[in-house]
Amino acid sequence: MTDLRIFTGRSNPALAEKVSEYLGQPLGRVQLDNFPDGEIQLKLMEDVRGRDTFVVQSTCPPVNDNLMELLIFIDCLRRASAERITAVIPYFGYARQDRKDEGRVPITAKLAANIVTKAGADRVLTIDLHAAQIQGFFDVPVDNLSAQPVLSAYFETLALEPLTLVSPDVGNAKQSRVYADHMGAKLAIIDKRRISGSETTSMAIIGDVKDQNVLMIDDMIATAGTAVEACKLVRNHGAKRIILAATHGVLCGPAVDRLAYAPIDHLAVTDTIPIPEEVRARLSTLTILTVSELIGEAIRRIHRHESVSSLFMK
Repeated sequence: MTDLRIFTGRSNPALAEKVSEYLGQPLGRVQLDNFPDGEIQLKLMEDVRGRDTFVVQSTCPPVNDNLMELLIFIDCLRRASAERITAVIPYFGYARQDRKDEGRVPITAKLAANIVTKAGADRVLTIDLHAAQIQGFFDVPVDNLSAQPVLSAYFETLALEPLTLVSPDVGNAKQSRVYADHMGAKLAIIDKRRISGSETTSMAIIGDVKDQNVLMIDDMIATAGTAVEACKLVRNHGAKRIILAATHGVLCGPAVDRLAYAPIDHLAVTDTIPIPEEVRARLSTLTILTVSELIGEAIRRIHRHESVSSLFMK
């Protein structure tokens, strides 16, 4: 793997370090800074001509800065004659607007996909896209990994019998069914009504959670409005223990305050997005799981032209 080069932007260097350790490959050296006016300045400090290159950069908050940094990184690698450029985007932002659900709104997921491709990415590697169809927005191959193996390994340590998987909304029911079948659990679904972009009201629960350990899994926790209302609802319906999990811990706006006082026994997210120390200190139930080995193995297989499909959720 001498022709492999892994680089990282500033969005999540800790995850990139773990990926490089898994692969036994040092991170590529770069000079990355900002001009006084805030513009991003980037220079590669090693040769990438003819190399298979991977740049690890989540487009997490600050979303615009991290997305622009990714684009500049890709352009720099292309102009330095890299053989192939894979954008490793553990968390792909701008994914929630994936269709026109009303008049006069953009499809930002398609726009973001277009500019990543136009910058020069030959391939994209990501984890748990907000909507699976976003893979089709890219005009290059996309490997959309699932964090299911990482999350499931954690759940097995919690002794969750009897267990019911609860989907926090109807749209997530299919994903919850996959976990329920994998873990031999029952399934319940919450009928959620959205009030605004940051506020939801959970109206009813379809299924029985009385005296059950409840596991709720979503692709992301942003403001935590949906998750906290769902936790309150299942607690009121007699749930014994509540475990909340998500691949991406965006945790923006009032999320930390809401989660700190929510009736949650265990909270688990992965490290696709870095969680600040002050947030970890406030959320005593929080466990952060690493996806570094999952990403590292995918990078190894892509580099060797081997199948990546076995890493997907079954």
